[in-house]
Amino acid sequence: MHEKLQMIIARYDEISAKLSDPKAAADNAVYASLMKEYKSLTPIVEMYNQYKKAEKNCKEAKNLLDEAGLDEELRELAENDFTENKALMGKSAEELKILLLPRDPDDDKSVIVEIRAGAGGEEAALFANSMFRMYSMYAARQGWKIDVLSANPTELGGYREISFGVEGEGVYAKLKYESGVHRVQRVPETESQGRIQTSTVTVAVLPEVEEVDVNINPADLTVQTFRSSGAGGQHINKTESAVRIIHNPTGMVVECQEERSQMKNKEKALKMLYSRLYEAEKTARDSAIAEERRGQVGTGDRSERIRTYNFPQSRVTDHRIGLTLYKLDEMMNGGCDEVFEALRLAERTALLAKSDNR
Repeated sequence: MHEKLQMIIARYDEISAKLSDPKAAADNAVYASLMKEYKSLTPIVEMYNQYKKAEKNCKEAKNLLDEAGLDEELRELAENDFTENKALMGKSAEELKILLLPRDPDDDKSVIVEIRAGAGGEEAALFANSMFRMYSMYAARQGWKIDVLSANPTELGGYREISFGVEGEGVYAKLKYESGVHRVQRVPETESQGRIQTSTVTVAVLPEVEEVDVNINPADLTVQTFRSSGAGGQHINKTESAVRIIHNPTGMVVECQEERSQMKNKEKALKMLYSRLYEAEKTARDSAIAEERRGQVGTGDRSERIRTYNFPQSRVTDHRIGLTLYKLDEMMNGGCDEVFEALRLAERTALLAKSDNR
């Protein structure tokens, strides 16, 4: 670990020097890349500096305690200093282990979230709307931007499916655990007998990618235009502004009809296509990694049941880590931090255990 830390500090100092160079500031792309790396290394360097400071204080206190004839008051102060700094060294060392764990290269990216109604008919569609509202409110708390890319609403205010972009810093790092099947247990608004119904929605969280991350041959795409429609299928636009893109080699289909402009709808549809293809390539390439994640915080597979929302008991249960909270209203209003943080800690703990066993 010491050798790795020395390499990081050397790189950190090198980047600091480059950022002070006017040539780097003149090139926006270079400057942005350097700043991104600088920000990612800063927590490690700060924690290492904290460790080294505690180590220095610990040695000074130990030297003082080894002196003969030290009066009782000074000895007590030195013992307290030694104990406190020894504990801080241990805590800093553990934090450094966590900070040095391999990072998901997609953690800093914005995402595209796809929510689809599953079992349960109209109630599932209504819960898909509730999930969209929950993520939107959470995004607002984080200062992130939401952009609806595609939506298929129902007449009662639900969604058969909805896709939306979430733009901001570290979005994927916090939302990546949401992929899977979300189960709701509640009395539907359409239920007159007061019976509890179980419904499901599926969520997929895709890292947003640039064109350079995925190679698409334009000749492999079939682009179709059609008139956009609203709830119930009625046409809401007289012009063919909606866009459907088919990726012929994979059969993947994306649609966007949220904008009045055909060009903007095409841009958004392409954005969704790039992210879906990237996810497919990543899944195929990282199947071994996906297997490692199994049993930690879940596989990320959208077919995996990950969470239950029980409205009569005001209970939310995440099945991957066995976490149950009686704070359903808070979570549905965007207060998701406690669950998301627990998932992040569970994965970090599992990764630490794996690295310690190597």
